[in-house]
Amino acid sequence: MTKVKICGVCTAENALMAARCGADLIGLNFYPKSPRYVTRAAGSAIAARLREQLGAACPTLVGVFVNASADEVREIVEEVGLDYAQLSGDESAEAVAALGGIAFKAIRPIDEEAALAEIRRLEAVFPHTADAPSILLDAFNPKLYGGTGETADFAIVGAVKRAVPRLMLAGGLTAENVADRVRRIRPWGVDVASGVEAGTPGAKDESKARAFIQAVRAADA
Repeated sequence: MTKVKICGVCTAENALMAARCGADLIGLNFYPKSPRYVTRAAGSAIAARLREQLGAACPTLVGVFVNASADEVREIVEEVGLDYAQLSGDESAEAVAALGGIAFKAIRPIDEEAALAEIRRLEAVFPHTADAPSILLDAFNPKLYGGTGETADFAIVGAVKRAVPRLMLAGGLTAENVADRVRRIRPWGVDVASGVEAGTPGAKDESKARAFIQAVRAADA
């Protein structure tokens, strides 16, 4: 079954809604320049509310970081109570390794050659646990660290899918196009932020979230 990550959640109410719609992972963005940024205190409140109300059914909680130090990432992971850290900046393989298996890297390669070079650079530090992706692939943008709403090139996606055990696909996914991508690519998981929002970044829309997850499940059938 394809994992679904709803990313850039900013409130406990939206996080609970995403979980009840069937999200397997929920992403909290700790990059201060992101329009979906949450503070440590807000992230802690969201995580606590989810675990209090959902218990063992709580989705996997992922913190999104951009070029933060390993010490800062580890501190926030522990303080908030996250399961994994997604490193979405220009972090080195050594930075991923320094987090001891709780981190995975997001990449935005410009072409297939660059994608495979990134995989060779990172494959030794892929998480080994089955509940985290090996790598997250987003659409290339020279100025932004993800969240662009742009779709990744199929040739790049195919090259990465063949090269990694667990691919999480991001970039411009919506309820209208995700089923086709799941059927054609069969990724380990899909990641969505703007595709389930109602205008304002971070404000998740229940009808869009439910339609997105239903489209993924239909493609899995």
